[in-house]
Amino acid sequence: MKVLDCDFLVIGAGLAGISAAMELAPHGRVILCAKRTLDESNSSHAQGGIAVPIAEDDTIDAHLEDTLVAGAGLTNAAVAREIIAGGAARIAALESWGVKFERKPRHPREADAEYDLGREGGHSVRRILHSGDITGAEVIRVMAERVRAQKSVRVLENHMAIDLITTGWLKVPGDDACIGSYFLERKTGEILAVRAPNTVLATGGAGKVYLYTSNPDIATGDGIAMAWRAGLPIRNMEFVQFHPTCLYHPEAKSFLISEAVRGEGARLLNGAGKPFMKRYDPRAELAPRDIVARAIDNEMKTRGDACVYLDITHKGEAFLRRRFPNIFATCRKYGFNMARQPIPVVPAAHYFCGGVAVDTRGRTEMAGLHAAGEVACTGLHGANRLASNSMLEALVCGHAAARDIAANARPPVRKIPIPDWKTGNAVPSDEAVVVTHNWNEVRTVMWDYVGIVRTNRRLARALRRITTLRREIRAYYRDYIVTADLLELRNISAVAELVIRCAMLRRESRGLHYTLDYPYLATSMCRDTVIHDLPGGGAV
Repeated sequence: MKVLDCDFLVIGAGLAGISAAMELAPHGRVILCAKRTLDESNSSHAQGGIAVPIAEDDTIDAHLEDTLVAGAGLTNAAVAREIIAGGAARIAALESWGVKFERKPRHPREADAEYDLGREGGHSVRRILHSGDITGAEVIRVMAERVRAQKSVRVLENHMAIDLITTGWLKVPGDDACIGSYFLERKTGEILAVRAPNTVLATGGAGKVYLYTSNPDIATGDGIAMAWRAGLPIRNMEFVQFHPTCLYHPEAKSFLISEAVRGEGARLLNGAGKPFMKRYDPRAELAPRDIVARAIDNEMKTRGDACVYLDITHKGEAFLRRRFPNIFATCRKYGFNMARQPIPVVPAAHYFCGGVAVDTRGRTEMAGLHAAGEVACTGLHGANRLASNSMLEALVCGHAAARDIAANARPPVRKIPIPDWKTGNAVPSDEAVVVTHNWNEVRTVMWDYVGIVRTNRRLARALRRITTLRREIRAYYRDYIVTADLLELRNISAVAELVIRCAMLRRESRGLHYTLDYPYLATSMCRDTVIHDLPGGGAV
């Protein structure tokens, strides 16, 4: 088995991962592993933008207050302030590298045009920096070019992490520490290891745990599952954000209609063509996402409609083509002219507020391991993420994790032998249909029983089924040679269990967790939920 050595291993190539790799590049040899390619991540699909208090009429305190309100009592105020305060410097760095954020049109001789800031649900003012409606793709494009140009950074695309390698698992004396990871090279099926004294886990989210999601296919919770199996604490997994407005069309796979559309005045209409949001919240379409998603869910279930509609026809085609070029073009592709007709939309799983427990520097409880981005839980989002705070967190915390690593460099681990990957009696699978069936069953169980509205009975039923599925998957993992599909199935089933167990612990309704059995806030539950199991990933 091939073993690669480096000073810094970064697993995941979204915004947090590339930010960390860029910052670590001057300090030693970096290996940056992408599950697919550098341009395929949740970050590259982000439409809205980056929330930063950069306008003259905005302040860190105002942004913090909006974040705390959205977080429903669980946001760590000190953490949030630190991350928000770090945003302006990261925006300046992005612009110095070539990222262009939209600015208001001015006279050609005026070089200091103001930012054309957007507004999204939960924000009291306009503070969203954006590049059209493809902000994530533009930021990742520029950063990918920069990181590829770094001589000290080796980019390994199509390399999927399997499990972390720890000194505890190797039975090396001393405190448990991470010294790298095993990887599957997706194109060849080869297993290799990367050995490093410092690892950054930046694998993103887990939207594919649900049947309907705005996330790309790669979002299978790999890093969360790996950290859990390594014995690390996982926090607040019950808080899954369902984006209220994904395009409803049989061929439109996971296409998000940005919250910025509502920020520009779009209204939500039910199947009868009537606006309904003011019946649920005085902020109407600009209420936080949990409120809007539950309102849509209730309208659909009450009326028996398959979707609701997003109407921005009052803005005119010229404005929509300029402000939302990608959304406008995609809607046209599927037969909808958003300037002339409302767009059919439904909620879909979008973002995980929970994850691997870390501080603002990305430190986990395990030496040698940091985590940043959606895989991590810093305390910024609390029970519900404020729109466009995710890219802010990825930028600031990816950078901060790298700075912390560089300032506290761990000694080399090249002398610690990495065992060859053992296949034992495993054989190539001749029953791929089993993996496909279990994939669908995990996602259907989660959508039906652990979705926007939950009950004790639904959660208990989901846990029984997921526990059985995890036993079947573990046996399959043992008996057959690993493939990317099998590894992803193993990970989404692990994340599913974590979501269910956290949801069962929270006996109240708060933020993104709403249960009919406890439809109220409970003062006694104003705390994080934490799953901290022994290495191996639960009792299954």
